[in-house]
Amino acid sequence: MPYFLLMSVFVGLVWPDANAVTHMGWQFAAYGLSLPAVAATGLAFPLVRPLEAAAARALCAPGLDASGTDRSWAARRRTAGWFTLHVGVGGLVSGVTLAVPPMAWVLVVLPFAPSLRDEEGRDFGLLDVPLWTAPLIGVAFLAALVGVAAGAGALLARYAPALLGPTPADRLAAAEARSADLARRNALARELHDSVGHALSAVTLQASAARKVFDRDPEFVRSALEAIESATRDAVAELDGVLGVLRVGEAAPGTAPAPTPSLARDLEGLVERTRAAGAEVVVRVR
Repeated sequence: MPYFLLMSVFVGLVWPDANAVTHMGWQFAAYGLSLPAVAATGLAFPLVRPLEAAAARALCAPGLDASGTDRSWAARRRTAGWFTLHVGVGGLVSGVTLAVPPMAWVLVVLPFAPSLRDEEGRDFGLLDVPLWTAPLIGVAFLAALVGVAAGAGALLARYAPALLGPTPADRLAAAEARSADLARRNALARELHDSVGHALSAVTLQASAARKVFDRDPEFVRSALEAIESATRDAVAELDGVLGVLRVGEAAPGTAPAPTPSLARDLEGLVERTRAAGAEVVVRVR
């Protein structure tokens, strides 16, 4: 409506004899001139896209995915196309909605309102039809209005994902982010298996050895229990580090992320814990 009013004033300034308020031809001229202004708004202002996406989700496309961040001119052209379609179709539906209901109401009550009829039983130029058909035509107009509104909504719902949805650049960026996240999680899983898994294996060996010599060698049992305590403490710390990395966005602001567990960093400790369990370990680094 603001674009139409602005162009109505423009038409009156350029063509002094034009009347875009009462003359339907000039009204359509003002409507046609307003569409390029709508498209220019969509091109010039990036904020149009999120606002229109919110409007589309509320009106015709509840599941619309408009999470893309592409601000290229190609994305702006798509936004301008949607904005023009939205305002253009909405303007037509608004105009029909303003014009049809009063006319339909007059047609429905025409047989019961003698003041609206001439001497021959016809209306005052609204429609040159027999009196008994006027209510039927009025109801048909209202049904057509409902159909036009539903069709406009279906049209907008169809084109909203194509014009407001993620661009190819957005989809590529999302795919790269998912791939990087998957690679990071796989790396964490490997490190977790290497560090915590081997630590628990060493704990199992130490506990088994301590159980077998529990009565004969209390000193070995004591050292084995100390090694088990140390290994489990380290394993819990490494597990906390992995869980902290997996909890994306849960770290407190200003805190450094926990170090990622790594077999390479803890190789010496792992060898010592395994040897403490009584196993012979030979390390070869390639």
